[in-house]
Amino acid sequence: MTDRIELRLPDWIAEAVDLQRVYASDEDKVALAVELSRRNIDAGSGGPFGAAIFDADGHVVGVGVNRVVPQTCSVAHAEMMAFMAAQAATGRYRLNETGAMTLATSSQPCCMCYGASFWAGIDTLLIGARSQDVMELTEFDEGPLPADWVGELERRGIAVRRDLHRDAAREVLRRYGESGEAY
Repeated sequence: MTDRIELRLPDWIAEAVDLQRVYASDEDKVALAVELSRRNIDAGSGGPFGAAIFDADGHVVGVGVNRVVPQTCSVAHAEMMAFMAAQAATGRYRLNETGAMTLATSSQPCCMCYGASFWAGIDTLLIGARSQDVMELTEFDEGPLPADWVGELERRGIAVRRDLHRDAAREVLRRYGESGEAY
């Protein structure tokens, strides 16, 4: 048994993310998430998923990529890693306590990341590929979601936009799925 749990993002993250840049548009935010997913599979440092948290001014607060296999941790999904990075950076478990926060993802959140989205405190969810793209192009099972998952998030005050850079996100998923790798 251990009394310490540590998750790490890959070393290349620091050079991949410009913390001074303002990501003004929703498209810019999702483009970063898709680029993180692409770099993650190119580096062999995890699965084909990327996520980023942005403040109301469009600055990056935290990022994440899928690290399940390298970290031997089933919760090390890109969104969960981004939430943890943003929470560590802000010192808040509820990210939007002092201002609006946006989560941009390369792919629609799975059932675990969906639930964490409203508990972590985001106001906007921006999505590249859809869950059906993930399951069509890879062997990932995204798990069960409520039939009206978008409506449920919106009832909780979270705006949802889908299909931003969907083709680019699908291409990363396709490349990963065809590679036969599992990392």
